[in-house]
Amino acid sequence: MKAIGKYIVINKVNEEIKTDMGLTLTGSMTDHIRYKKGVVVNPGTDVSTLKSGDTIYYDAHSGHTMMIDGKDYTIILERDVVVVE
Repeated sequence: MKAIGKYIVINKVNEEIKTDMGLTLTGSMTDHIRYKKGVVVNPGTDVSTLKSGDTIYYDAHSGHTMMIDGKDYTIILERDVVVVE
């Protein structure tokens, strides 16, 4: 599997988020959060700033999901990445 151009193949990371009051938010309760966490599986041929294994935060409203070899992957554009850890 090789991403082409500015596309990036990622695995979403399911985060647990704690509120100031100590409540843990998971799953659909975190849908209102603007940015999501993911791990780069394969950066596209025109992506020079990311490499496989990088942990990123990206715009949650971007991209689409594809099933490749029986596994779900999310495909986003490089411009949707806002932070690299």
